[in-house]
Amino acid sequence: MTALLLTDARRAGAPDAPVDVLLDDGRIVAVLPAGAGPAVAAAERVDVEGRTVVPGLWDAHTHLTQWAMVRHRLDVSWATSAAHAAELVRDRLDRARPPAGGQPLVGYGFRWATWPDEPTAALLDAVAGEVPVVLLSGDLHSAWASTAGLRFLGIAEHPTGLLREEEWMPASPRIVTVDDGVADALVADAARAAAERGVVGVVDLEVADNLAVWRRRIAAGWDGLRVRAGVWEQHLDAVLDAGLRDGDPLVVPEPGMDALVRQGPLKVISDGSLNTLTAYCFDPYDGMGGGPATHGVLNVGTDHLVPLMAGAHAAGLRCAIHAIGDRANALALDAFEASGAAGSVEHAQLLRRDDVARFAALGVTASVQPEHAMDDRDVAEELWRGRTARAFPLAELRAAGVRLALGSDAPVAPLDPWAAIASAVTRSRDGRDPWHPEQRIDVRAALAASVDGRDVGLAVGGPADLALLDADPLAAGTGDDVDGAATALRATPVAGTLVAGRWTHRGF
Repeated sequence: MTALLLTDARRAGAPDAPVDVLLDDGRIVAVLPAGAGPAVAAAERVDVEGRTVVPGLWDAHTHLTQWAMVRHRLDVSWATSAAHAAELVRDRLDRARPPAGGQPLVGYGFRWATWPDEPTAALLDAVAGEVPVVLLSGDLHSAWASTAGLRFLGIAEHPTGLLREEEWMPASPRIVTVDDGVADALVADAARAAAERGVVGVVDLEVADNLAVWRRRIAAGWDGLRVRAGVWEQHLDAVLDAGLRDGDPLVVPEPGMDALVRQGPLKVISDGSLNTLTAYCFDPYDGMGGGPATHGVLNVGTDHLVPLMAGAHAAGLRCAIHAIGDRANALALDAFEASGAAGSVEHAQLLRRDDVARFAALGVTASVQPEHAMDDRDVAEELWRGRTARAFPLAELRAAGVRLALGSDAPVAPLDPWAAIASAVTRSRDGRDPWHPEQRIDVRAALAASVDGRDVGLAVGGPADLALLDADPLAAGTGDDVDGAATALRATPVAGTLVAGRWTHRGF
């Protein structure tokens, strides 16, 4: 691999101190004052013309195949009612032929919890007839299908057509309606788009046999992002049988080659979601009265979760436990403590204040998606009335010393770390006033939570995974202009991206 010397660069927050950055053998070899280092005869020199160089960004929570497919699906996220969503389906079918071969029209993004009307199969039947229609909710925890769509999913009868949690999850793989080659091409395209936003790696928690999927992609010559491939309980035995521990390459690379795809954590969904009214909470959802059903749903009880996590930990795997409601988070922390496992709570959207301190005491990472706060602020105020001061409590987590890892949960939110950073820093989007601004974190902290634990200032010896920016993000997050900061951070211009010293995007 040819050495690469980036000249006339700037580190984030240091606009007046130009540096040269030497990359070799996939690592950062030196960061020196511009022009001060010895000439490196074998190095390719690239003048970056004063651009800011930061560690490449990671998305700590994605469903990569679903995201790749969603980029080509019907967007119903802006529907304000079930009737409106049905009209969007009608419009699509009026403008374009339905999918061939009995395949479904798949849409995504609807949020039904506060709609004035109910999503029903009959409503979709009226606009789609015998065309199978399956619409995915914005949080992926429910789906809404027409009668033909239910048949496509293998469901003969259903009282409403709205599938929630455990009745939806087993059917969800059926909507991956393309063959492996097409899916892999879509994922490669999505990876290129992510590189254009400075992304060098993702944690892929796709609900699939990710060991088999990513070994197939490696065999086909995968050369995109770095990937940590998560494993679900139903596929755990294959990972254990292969003797894979956290961070191990799924395929041992040839000498001198870098392993881009490595083993990731065990993923478990312990509760539901806010928009599906299934996030497991201590208090009932506002306006739903009493009774256990109004507190949400616990998908995996502690008696099952603890031994599962302990077994994964003994085998060298980290654990990524989905928990959104405050009671689910408390139980997830109980399970980390009882099992001795290491890892993360995914989402951590509503927390008791005592549990913030427990995150820190147990060394559990809060893997959070700040864009969800912007998506869910209105429904949270309605369903978690009186509790939203402790919803998405990023500032409290950071103040307690909890490690934050930012992500998108793509396709729930777009795979763009700059959107997550903007929401974490401003708690604002679309010109609205900041939502619970006391929970904002500063831009350096948000950037640090987006670079996989790397030094924002570039550490010698670290991987040569870098993003070259046309604007310094640390400057964009200063001042009192919240709307301006949100806009600037979301639009952060990325001129180039390098993985192991190899260009995955170059726009200059």
